[in-house]
Amino acid sequence: MKALFTPFRVAGAGVVLLAILFAIGWLMREDPANKPYLQIVGGGFVFNYRVADNFYGFTAIVSRPLESGSIIEATFDDPAGGAPLVVRERVSPMTDRYALRTPPLKGVEAHKPYQVTIRVLDRLETREIWSTTRSYSSQISDAKTPDEPLTVGPGYHRNPESN
Repeated sequence: MKALFTPFRVAGAGVVLLAILFAIGWLMREDPANKPYLQIVGGGFVFNYRVADNFYGFTAIVSRPLESGSIIEATFDDPAGGAPLVVRERVSPMTDRYALRTPPLKGVEAHKPYQVTIRVLDRLETREIWSTTRSYSSQISDAKTPDEPLTVGPGYHRNPESN
């Protein structure tokens, strides 16, 4: 009587099983070429009434390899009606998470959409690698933010100049 489990049969079954698992994995994989370079994971307006600061921005995670030194550029609409606000940050091998935001703003209107164009440029700024557009709107206007900071210093001490 022949043995049911010989080393040759066990090795053959293992190879067949690995081949089947590899084929299933290959068919179910997500092709990196179809992924965007950046995944926008959050964004919107921030109103810090304590220090009378308003801004908007977003957080992005690099989801597809980028050359070190590539540039992430965001062009924000200016709520005050001025020229668009451009913010740039270079890609570094030290992180894959980037937060870009505007400088302090005035003139924010509630429920009005403000556009942000996000671009990824090569390190020499000669070629656009990827781009997308987002829109953010605030739930409140900046009229609700005080003109002067309510607090000063790291301990949030009351501002002696405010009423």
